[in-house]
This record gives sequence, structure tokens and C-alpha cells, in this order.
Amino acid sequence: MELRQLEYFQMVAKTNSITRAAEQLHVSQSTVTLAIQRLEDELNSPLLDRSQKQLSLTSEGKVFIQKVSDAFNLLQDGIAEVNNYRQLKKGTLKVGVPPMIGSYLFPEILAGFKKHYPNLDLAIFEESSFYIRQLLEKGELDIGIVNLFQPSQLLETLSIANEQIVVCLPLTHQLAKLSTIAIEKLKEEPFILFKAGAYNRQIILEECRKHGFDPHIILATDQIETMKGSVIKGVGICFLMEEIARRGTEYVSISLANPLYLEFGLAWKKDRYLSMAVQAFINFIRESSFAHQNPS
Repeated sequence: MELRQLEYFQMVAKTNSITRAAEQLHVSQSTVTLAIQRLEDELNSPLLDRSQKQLSLTSEGKVFIQKVSDAFNLLQDGIAEVNNYRQLKKGTLKVGVPPMIGSYLFPEILAGFKKHYPNLDLAIFEESSFYIRQLLEKGELDIGIVNLFQPSQLLETLSIANEQIVVCLPLTHQLAKLSTIAIEKLKEEPFILFKAGAYNRQIILEECRKHGFDPHIILATDQIETMKGSVIKGVGICFLMEEIARRGTEYVSISLANPLYLEFGLAWKKDRYLSMAVQAFINFIRESSFAHQNPS
């Protein structure tokens, strides 16, 4: 059964005439007649009553035309829906965002993107950079912001942020007045780190091990405000991106003597079909002030 046969049958039902249907469809009468006959053969039921001068639908034809009309209505809705997606009048993006990026950079990105594309919706998944990578590689997210500390052969990336990691200490801490701190001086301090899987945590732990110690981790959380509050109360010390740390005044943030950096970038799966909405998001980042490096 072909779509064209259904189209011809619908026009015959509308005009009650093969001649007028052929004229409307700009085809020959024989083409319409043959299409209807083949349709009736396939259904093994007569659709047209040819016993009178004017064609009319049989009982079977009346049932079938309703279903054909419903099918064409759904098809037209589908075409309109696809056009809306193509013209960026509609669409949803599944975006993965790490906690630190979600707390300061992503709201600015989101506001700018929504200004340009108000009809596109973003479903935000706040997870660790490591887990976002996994979801992207599995094709379960459209796009994500990940740490570029370890490249992935399965992902395309576009760098958008390169931030220094600083240590946050209580105001009364004995090291609070230093301009920089060597990480070995923090050997006896209780550490407040992100949960396992966060690259911030991984970088800090690797740096500590380079200097011959494993820190005592007193708290692991992905909540930045919990980290800051715990530092203020003297529970321990934490490590945040400088842009985030500088926003607090009830603790001090100090650079490490050997600076550590986190580079974040937009990422999407290689060789995967990119919807118009995903392409729009990538192009928005690439053409905005956020991106500062060509795609890898």
C-alpha cells in the first residue's frame, strides 16, 4: 500500500468522481483508476460503489476513508513538527552540567542562549564531569560541559573556561595571611572535597600524592555552599575554582604555590547526528565570548 494510492482515494472520496480527482491531482484518469483498483485488491474489499451514475463510497470505503483522513492529519502534524524543529521553533536539549560550572558560568550561558532561541527548552542534568562524559559517550545526553583534563576519543570538544583552583581557609586559620600556599603545608589539614568522580577532587588528590601524602578527607559533597559553610565554621579546607571562591567574604581563598587549573569545555559525541537545536547551541558557544579555543 503506497501513500500515493491513499492520496488518490482521498481525492476520489472528496469529489465523488475519478475524472475530477484526476484533474485536481494533475494525473490521468487511468492512473487514478489503477491506483484505486490496486488498493481494493490489497484490502480485498470494494471501496467505491460503481453501480450508480455518480460514484459513492461503499460501507467499507466510508470506514477506510476516515482512517485515511486521520492518517493524513497525523502526517501533516508530523511535517509541521519537523519544520518547527528545523526552524528552531521547537526542541529540547539534554545538557549535562558539573556543579561548579552550574553555579556560576552556566546561568550566563543559559540566559544568552534563551535570548537567541526562546522556543528551545533545555533539560539540565547536574552531574560530575566524569559521569557526564559517560552519558555523552553512551548517547544519553545531547551535549555537556566536561573537564578537559583527560581527552576522550569519542567526544568533540570546545574549550570555554580555564580556571585556577584555589584553597579556601577559615579567616582565623594560621595560614590565612599567606599570599600563596605550598600544598605540602596542608598535609595535616582536614580536606573537604567533591565526591568521587569529580576532576577537581582527582587533581587535588594527585597533587597531594606527588608531595608524599594522602589527605584526610573529612567531608565529600557536590554542594558548593556546603563546602563554603563548612570552611567558615572551621570544619576543614576546600578547593574551588577561583571565580567561585572569590565570591565569598567569610573565608580566605589563596592560590597554590604550584598553580592547578581546571579547563572546561562543551562536549558532544563524535559521528552522532546533531539536531538543529544541538547545532544551534554549539554555534552559539563558538560565536560567543565563552569559547576561546577551536574544537579538538
